[in-house]
Amino acid sequence: MQKTILYIVIAILGLSSCQEEVRLDLKNQEIIPVIEAVWTDRASLNKVEITYTRNYYDTLDNPIEENAMVYITDLENGERIDFRFVDRLGYYLPINNASGNVGNRYRLEVIIGDQRYHSEGELLEPPVFDSLTYAFEPGRVFREEGYYVRMYGKIPFQDNNFYRVKVVKNDTLMNRRGDYLLFDDTFGGGILENGFELGGFTFQKNDRVKVEIYRMEKAPYDYLNQLVNLLFNDGGLFSPPPENPKSNLEADNGVGQVTGYFIVSSMISESVQIMGEEEP
Repeated sequence: MQKTILYIVIAILGLSSCQEEVRLDLKNQEIIPVIEAVWTDRASLNKVEITYTRNYYDTLDNPIEENAMVYITDLENGERIDFRFVDRLGYYLPINNASGNVGNRYRLEVIIGDQRYHSEGELLEPPVFDSLTYAFEPGRVFREEGYYVRMYGKIPFQDNNFYRVKVVKNDTLMNRRGDYLLFDDTFGGGILENGFELGGFTFQKNDRVKVEIYRMEKAPYDYLNQLVNLLFNDGGLFSPPPENPKSNLEADNGVGQVTGYFIVSSMISESVQIMGEEEP
């Protein structure tokens, strides 16, 4: 019996001695601009952030570009909307709180030194957002006790059905990696009519919940999808090598590299207060 125990201990020690941290030898890439631009029909949401990439294992913040020339052109009427850098925020805002118009197409231009970058997108009509309901559910396996919210509405479009849902809880945007809610027409056109549950979010009595729906074109939607996959990449032995999502931005004449996104989107929202009463 003692020999058996001794063999087990030796085996465990042998296995543990074979474990070592594997650090992928990722090649250092050229530092390139990261442009994150959002243009909607709501002035308060519109902004352009410009930073630079860093190596995968770096722990420093991404450097911010403060001296770029940034503007958006309405391709329907030729109107140009200039942006200015705001020091206290660390990004660019449109002058005069400008916003987009549903149905119009827009072109983003960013000039950094002698390099120019651009992207285009159409501000699509939003879906119909009817209401939010909530119901209390007891705790179960893999499901916390609390109130769960469903959103109801209608998607009347045949194409360009690419959506992001943002959840704001008591004035705080839920922005962890698991809080990205994306869906497209593969979920079916009746996803809102049947009631779309915010299954990853649990709320308590007196919480105020705001839900925002953004409709966009496929290219920025694909970027967000790839970004979510990257956020869940743990760098383990069986994880694919990390790589930047495919950007919908381009350098003029194909000279120079850039990453990031230009999201042109309509936005609709609804809010509900959790009163502690179960709703159907």
